[in-house]
Amino acid sequence: MRFAVIGGTGLIGSQVVNDLNAAGHEGVPHSLSTGVDVISGRGLTEAVAGADAIVNLTNSPTFDEASPAFFQKSMDNLLAAGAEAGVGHFVILSIVGVDQVPELDYYRAKKLQEDILAAGPIPYSIVRATQFMEFVEAVLSWTTEGGTVRLPATPIQPIAAADVALAVAEVATGSPLNGVRDIAGPDVFPLDELGRITVAHAADGRTVVTDPTAGMFAAVKGDVLTDRSARLSSTRYADWLA
Repeated sequence: MRFAVIGGTGLIGSQVVNDLNAAGHEGVPHSLSTGVDVISGRGLTEAVAGADAIVNLTNSPTFDEASPAFFQKSMDNLLAAGAEAGVGHFVILSIVGVDQVPELDYYRAKKLQEDILAAGPIPYSIVRATQFMEFVEAVLSWTTEGGTVRLPATPIQPIAAADVALAVAEVATGSPLNGVRDIAGPDVFPLDELGRITVAHAADGRTVVTDPTAGMFAAVKGDVLTDRSARLSSTRYADWLA
């Protein structure tokens, strides 16, 4: 099968391309760096021509109120190009609990992306993943002041990017779900505890303080960003750190 992997040079996309090719398929990466612009539409017709499936892993350049417009325009353009090319499967990557945190602009934007896909003309699959292990350090940096990191105790179920990519590739090579598949890491941590594990491994002298008002994840109520019934990956956070 031939796959047009849009956003195929990023953290997840590059690994999805590798996984597809290793399985004997043809995964072709497309991004701004290869001349494909999902907002202007430049290069989209050529990118999806001859593809059996589109895997859209592009992301909004911001996480604020501008993000819905990005997903609206990019999905409209990709769906139109895919339908014109006769593509039979359209896959996106979303977030576990994305429909449970309306307080966050970015989560509302990702839910909009899901809704646009589901209402579109192409059979589809949505892969919802929990928070990436690769992003934990960035989350800590958002609320670091001097040597102190402030984090809420929001439950998080981190998953390695490599495991996400494998799951996306698996879904992409199968029949369209016309629905959602949830994937998650094997363990749940309070975010503040995950922060302490991370800074202890880094041995950089930072101290993590529990603060229920700190950072983006303070808006999350309960354990909606976790899913113990999801398909669980095998990579544990301690092993990933090591």
